[in-house]
Amino acid sequence: MIKRALLLVAVLSVADMASASIAIFSDGRNMKISAYKVDEEFVHLTLHSGGTMSLPLTRVERIVDDEVITPEVVAEVKKIAEEGGVFPKRSWRFDETRTPLFRTKFDKIIVEAARHFDVDAVLVSAVIKAESDYNPFTVSHKGARGLMQLMPATAARFGVSNSFDPHANIYAGTRYLRWLLKTFDGNADLAVAAYNAGEGNVWKYKGVPPFRETVTYINRIAKHIRRVEVAGL
Repeated sequence: MIKRALLLVAVLSVADMASASIAIFSDGRNMKISAYKVDEEFVHLTLHSGGTMSLPLTRVERIVDDEVITPEVVAEVKKIAEEGGVFPKRSWRFDETRTPLFRTKFDKIIVEAARHFDVDAVLVSAVIKAESDYNPFTVSHKGARGLMQLMPATAARFGVSNSFDPHANIYAGTRYLRWLLKTFDGNADLAVAAYNAGEGNVWKYKGVPPFRETVTYINRIAKHIRRVEVAGL
């Protein structure tokens, strides 16, 4: 049984560490890179050890910030763990009374996908807000696409051929959230952190990864949801 908001047990001071990224491949391997560029269906990687390589985006599961762990982020992760997480303590299964947060033209699809995969529609809508601000044609500099920002490898994993199709994108993103919630025993902090940084990093750090991007991400989504909880909607 995975404990709620498991804490990073030990971290090293890396004040002098150079900025870099890590490319995580669809076969589970990873590689440290110093730079990358996404060009249509390919990603061009500048290797940390020197040299370059290009490969199809479908070979890359995600690109995450390197483990630049600052004392401030470590303290924030520790606080998250000590307080039992940033998300409300509740079930994240589908509930007919809990509807999408932002009243958009995608609400019907969100509810349908949430019901189909038994995921809270409020959570799905909050993730979409954080990922794309409800722009179905958004493409990130890392190559993630559409409303729930699917990387091509993730899209392929869930059978999506067109990530700009709102229906396909939301269904795949919601299915992924269901898988993450099941994997992390319903712990929304860990599931949402994994949606951002990858489940491998959550397992590696035994909790929320101490990356500034990920900590900011889970706090932003939880803030939207807490507002609903307080309002009693």
